[in-house]
Amino acid sequence: MRPIPALALTFSLVALPALAQDARQIERMIEGRHGLMTLMAYELGKLGGMAKEETPYDAEVAGDAASNLSALASVLSPELFPKGSAVGEAEDSEALPAIWEKPDDFAQKISDMEEAAAKMQAAAGTDLASLQGAMRDLGAGCGSCHETYRQKD
Repeated sequence: MRPIPALALTFSLVALPALAQDARQIERMIEGRHGLMTLMAYELGKLGGMAKEETPYDAEVAGDAASNLSALASVLSPELFPKGSAVGEAEDSEALPAIWEKPDDFAQKISDMEEAAAKMQAAAGTDLASLQGAMRDLGAGCGSCHETYRQKD
């Protein structure tokens, strides 16, 4: 056997498990961020229903939902979006390549979301008007990130 093909074969046998591990890690990160977003949407649904007056305002339910949302938002981070997890690169991903093209802006939007969730936590259990005011900022935070960094359905 010639040295270069043997070296290439050796490298591929060593690298393939690492590549498979990387692919599995990316899958786990996508699953994690989907789970996190699903939980956030669940809590937002409670708050949104009250803000739109589709469901009666309940200070305890609103406060609990906002606390949960704030805790979930604190876990959201750019690390959940590793390179290789964009639309077309990974199954079930809605992440646009702009995430990695503008990482500082993406990180800022996550930070803004965390701040808006903390403000919601402070406001939600106070009264309906406070919840509605905080919901506008929270919705704007979610929307600005989704408009720029998430593939439209």
